[in-house]
Parts: sequence; structure tokens; C-alpha cells
Amino acid sequence: MAAEPLHAEPHPAEPLPELALVPWRARVDGDRLDRAGALWTLTTVAHVVPFLATAALLLAIQPLSLPVALACVAHAWIIPELYAQRGANVVRPKPARAGAEAERVAVGLLGDLVGHEARDLHARTGLVLERGRLGVWLVGPAGALLVRGAGRGPARLLGWVRVHCWCVRTTDPGLPAGDRVAHLLLALRTDESGFATVANQAFAGARWRVSRRLPAEVRPALDAAVAALRSA
Repeated sequence: MAAEPLHAEPHPAEPLPELALVPWRARVDGDRLDRAGALWTLTTVAHVVPFLATAALLLAIQPLSLPVALACVAHAWIIPELYAQRGANVVRPKPARAGAEAERVAVGLLGDLVGHEARDLHARTGLVLERGRLGVWLVGPAGALLVRGAGRGPARLLGWVRVHCWCVRTTDPGLPAGDRVAHLLLALRTDESGFATVANQAFAGARWRVSRRLPAEVRPALDAAVAALRSA
């Protein structure tokens, strides 16, 4: 079932009840995601360019200011990396909160909701792949990644991919990880737009920037999501 794309309407008959908790948020759609991604890109540029320009100006005025210029370059690199780290943390594996038997049963129940390929990917990475109207999702126990083409214009023509990172939790964080993934997956299937509206966006940026901050065991899930997006 997970291998099939979602066919839910942007405004389903039964929206997520959690939407009532965030009435000030407009429903997320493709255009809003593209604007959010562009805003994150502009934010990154606004952090990087002034530091690099300062470094170049210092060296042009006084070559002996090299140590200060290098510090500016370091800031230009570190600040975007911190943002990407915050985004990658939404799917970073956490220690099991329930007993081994409870976790095993939860994974078994989760397996009933997804297809063979999704079960295999979850066993290797801890994330479940789900195709949706907005892109390809990777759902974890406390967050999700949305892999989506990078807006319009040259970026889309070049096949660039942007990863949106969302922090979202179940009402009972003490549940086994498999149960938490299942709850989030069912919410996503019920109302994809509502799911993205309720969740808190932690970061949106280029695939390479997010991938290098992910644990090695999780990166194959992102590769699989990108491949699923391009095959669609």
C-alpha cells in the first residue's frame, strides 16, 4: 500500500483534528512549500554572503588580516551547517523507549501497513517511504523528511531536489517506535496537507546539505526517496 501514491484531495472530507490546535496556520500546499524552500535558501545566502564579502574585503585591505578572514569564512560555513543539523535531527535514531518485545510487536504491526520494499527500507534505516501529492515522504518516530523538486524555473529543469525537514510527534511519546511511525503514517495518508500544516518545519535545503548531516545508516532512505521522486 505504501508503494502507491496518495490520491487524497488537498482538502479531505475528514481533516486531521490536530489542525484545530493551529488555526493561525494556512494549509500547506505545493506553492507554500516552494516559497518556504526559497525563503530558507535566501536565509542561507543572507548568512553566507556577508561573511565571505567581509573576508574578501579584509584580505584586499590588509593581507595580515588573514586569521580574521578565515574566521569569517568559518562562520559562513558553520551557520548553514547548524541549520542542516537541526533538520537532520528530526529523523535521527533515538534509544528505544519501550521493551524489546513491545518494539518487536510494534514493528510487526507497522509491517502490515506498508509494502515489502517499505518494510525492508524501514528495517535498514528506521524510516518508512511514502509517496504523496507533495513529494516523497520519509516518516520516522518523531519527524519526517519530504523530498521534493526544487521549485520552478532552472532549478526544476536541472532536476535539483530540496529536502523539507519536519518535526512532528504523536500524542504519546512513550509508545514503541514502530507504533509512533504507524500513527504518523496513518495521519499522513489521511490528510497529507494537514499533516504538513500541523508539523513544525525545522529546515529546508539541498539534498547534499541534509544528507551529509544524517547518520550513515539513514542515508540510504534519502537516496531511495530521491530515486522514487525521479522515477515518478
